[in-house]
Amino acid sequence: MIPEIGPVKTFGVMFALAFLACGAMAGRRFKELGKPVDWAYEIVFAALIGGLIGARVYYLIQHPGEFGLKGVFSGSGLVFYGGALGGAIGVLLWGWWRGFLNGFLLDMGGIGLAIGYAIGRIGCQLSGDGDYGTPTSLPWGMAYPDGTVPTNVEVHPTPIYETLSMGLVAWLLWQWRDRFAPGAVFAFYLIFAGIERFLVEFIRRTNSAALGLTQAQFESVAFFIIGGILLVVIAKRNGGDIMRRPAQTAAVRA
Repeated sequence: MIPEIGPVKTFGVMFALAFLACGAMAGRRFKELGKPVDWAYEIVFAALIGGLIGARVYYLIQHPGEFGLKGVFSGSGLVFYGGALGGAIGVLLWGWWRGFLNGFLLDMGGIGLAIGYAIGRIGCQLSGDGDYGTPTSLPWGMAYPDGTVPTNVEVHPTPIYETLSMGLVAWLLWQWRDRFAPGAVFAFYLIFAGIERFLVEFIRRTNSAALGLTQAQFESVAFFIIGGILLVVIAKRNGGDIMRRPAQTAAVRA
């Protein structure tokens, strides 16, 4: 783990790097689609504001006892699913404002979410914020004695697992950006993200909510189902399959 340096927080650094990486991806994609590269700055700002609000609101819903002026503006307590939902709303509002509310925007969002999650988990690993797993005797088990949630017991370094898995998902989705019909890449993101989080929860130190599953696992199932439904809808609208038609790319570049 890397210790905190004065007011600089390692998770905050990774948080910023995640948005920078997403901005670089968006800029390249907008250029490929013949749109202004400067839109990348706008979309990242929209995602940032929406994500911060969504993550905090989600946390406060889960911890109603912290409602109040101090709780609302506290720098701690940010939840990924709330951030993803808030960021998505921010991006959709931006797309509506710019007249770019389409499947291409959704696909960029899916790739960006995968990139951001992979980098964000590096911040969790460096700060030892408690997102690690259950005790393990595997050779790569790690202790977090100096973490913000310390433990001297060797546990599964689940943030590393998630960085590697979602980093692979981000790379795969980027490779597929021109292969599938608009919106399909976002659907694949929902499916892959749902599978990844559902599986990793089995070895994370998280209390079950019902039926032996955690709240995050129920949310992951919802991601998977929504992604599957979206693929079916796209296939029906695309003549029975989800592959990209040349005219679809030409239309958005016009």
